[in-house]
Amino acid sequence: MSRWQDLTGGTSGAEYASRFEALARGGKDVHGEAAFCAALVPAGARVLDAGCGTGRVMIRLAELGYDCVGVDLDASMLDVARERAPRLPWFRTDLAAFDPAELGVAADFDLVVAAGNVLPLVTPGTEATVLQRLTAALRSGGLLVAGFGLDTAHLPVPPALTLAQYDAHCAAAGLTPVARFATWDAASYEGGGYAVSVHRRDG
Repeated sequence: MSRWQDLTGGTSGAEYASRFEALARGGKDVHGEAAFCAALVPAGARVLDAGCGTGRVMIRLAELGYDCVGVDLDASMLDVARERAPRLPWFRTDLAAFDPAELGVAADFDLVVAAGNVLPLVTPGTEATVLQRLTAALRSGGLLVAGFGLDTAHLPVPPALTLAQYDAHCAAAGLTPVARFATWDAASYEGGGYAVSVHRRDG
């Protein structure tokens, strides 16, 4: 069982969506991840939203002209995504078993984004496998972007994935580091409890 399923029971989709709706009503920009991705690849690029949740990031990217696919394991989150954007392709799958061919999806994405603490919340022990699966979905030169918390202030569970471990998993999967930031608005990373990392598949 993933740490997310253990935490939420797989029934938190509506509550999760409501939280971001409240933030948006309060004037907070809830599209920082999408804007970050849009600065990396041009409109029309193929984007995989890995751990897409309720579709907040992917729906915005689709509105900006990106060719998007969303995958998530939580059915309650996907129910919200499908209700909000029924014409977009949403798939329920465990990222550790993600196989684009099985879903009828081409494995030539220009960018894979894993926002919202996806990596620290997968099933413990599958982090390296998840990164191998996501890397395999990228075209040569494609980018993997992941943002996640590193301490209890930025995670709903005890920290389990360090940046050193993440970088090692990325290297083993065939990814090269490109840049690291402290936030989705590209503030420089100088240590701290949250990081947004960009890696490239060179092979």
